Amino acid sequence: MGKYRIAVDIGASSGRLMAGRLANGKLELREVYRFENQLVQRGGHFCWDVAALFAEVKQGLHACRDLGIQPESIGIDTWAVDFVLLGENDELLTEAVAYRDPRTDGMMEEVFEIISKERLYLETGIQFQKFNTIYQLYALKKSHPDILARAKTFLMIPDYLNYLLTGKKANEYTNATSTQLVNAFTKKWDLDLLEKLGIPAEMFGEIHAPKTVLGSLKQELAEELGFDLQVILPATHDTGSAVIAVPELQDTIYISSGTWSLIGVENHFPICVTKALDYNFTNEGGLDYRYRFLKNIMGLWMIQEVRRNYDSVYSFAQLVELAKQAEFDSIVNVDDARFLKPDHMVTAIQQYCQETNQPLPHTPGEVAKCVFDSLVVSYQKAIGEIEEIFEQKFPKVNVIGGGCQNELLNQLLADATGKEVVAGPVEATAIGNLVAQLMAAGEIAGLEEARTLIQHSFAVKTFTGTRGSRV
Repeated sequence: MGKYRIAVDIGASSGRLMAGRLANGKLELREVYRFENQLVQRGGHFCWDVAALFAEVKQGLHACRDLGIQPESIGIDTWAVDFVLLGENDELLTEAVAYRDPRTDGMMEEVFEIISKERLYLETGIQFQKFNTIYQLYALKKSHPDILARAKTFLMIPDYLNYLLTGKKANEYTNATSTQLVNAFTKKWDLDLLEKLGIPAEMFGEIHAPKTVLGSLKQELAEELGFDLQVILPATHDTGSAVIAVPELQDTIYISSGTWSLIGVENHFPICVTKALDYNFTNEGGLDYRYRFLKNIMGLWMIQEVRRNYDSVYSFAQLVELAKQAEFDSIVNVDDARFLKPDHMVTAIQQYCQETNQPLPHTPGEVAKCVFDSLVVSYQKAIGEIEEIFEQKFPKVNVIGGGCQNELLNQLLADATGKEVVAGPVEATAIGNLVAQLMAAGEIAGLEEARTLIQHSFAVKTFTGTRGSRV
């Protein structure tokens, strides 16, 4: 039996600590602790409560001790783009303002007046989304230039949590690339972009690759927990960790399905060509300096909000069943900005249908079917764009993450594309986090061995376009 390692995977609505170890030639997983995560309003902005998140991480480590698990290492991954700034004495100068906050409205267009869209894409290869870190920082410069002038350290959310664990400040590569401030070819902060935007370059630290060992816990934290452990950088961008866990990527398009749907392929070099710019694909950094050439689609956030609008009286499984029974065909553009953080998702969907002269969904089943059908349309479009850019057909789509459990969505995708749709593994992000730690420790030789291990450790389910599925 190998030693336990802990993957901390924090998403936009929840987080969990998963313990993993090598056992009998397979990777064994065990959920140790789960907690809620939600936006809070502070200073007129939607923010993440990073102090509460850190307290939950510590609580999860206490749970490890209570379960008799003494982990050898820990790695943290979260969503991308959001950050905090620290001052001269390492004090927090900013709240962790969330990407769904409207402070970036209009900022992307203002940045384009300083740096052309084409040049920005050629240098960074990153998809244009109004909430990217570059636009958040530009918004901060406009609203609070004094804070930006005092900032000494820029840390993304997992970087900051690692700092609280170890006292060491380090920027991790895969998440750093999501800022749209890292040069896709040098893999370093783009100092020219920072200078042109008037963002102080000195607050950005050295970029560290996944598998970097940061070191031990702070002494007082180790004493509080009753044990010490190594803090290792996984791919701290949750999609970066999830893609590691795709069992077979040859001739395969992946969809990392959760709050967001990330659809793309793994590549060994960035693709910053005009067509990729026109289709708004991104080249985010991955393990071993591979690239995740993908498009970010709204994802299951919409159905999460629909469920909340119905006071959570329906489970996600019940909404899927209601959607199966609904006879409804209206389609919305899931990437319309109105769906990013509407006051009421169901109303936003109905308004879109009304504006586009389509029937309005009224029942929960009709609303859910509209969301699922619309997601598939968006997936199908992105798949076609990938195949056009690569000038080849991809016969298989591998859906990973929690959303792969939605068998209706998987079947709709298989029917729409005529491709084989493979669902699993469910715990892709935690798995990718763990195997990065195992590679850093020398227990796994490299990515190929990791993916073979994952194939042998976790079952997947396959869907074909024949209205049925097989295991």
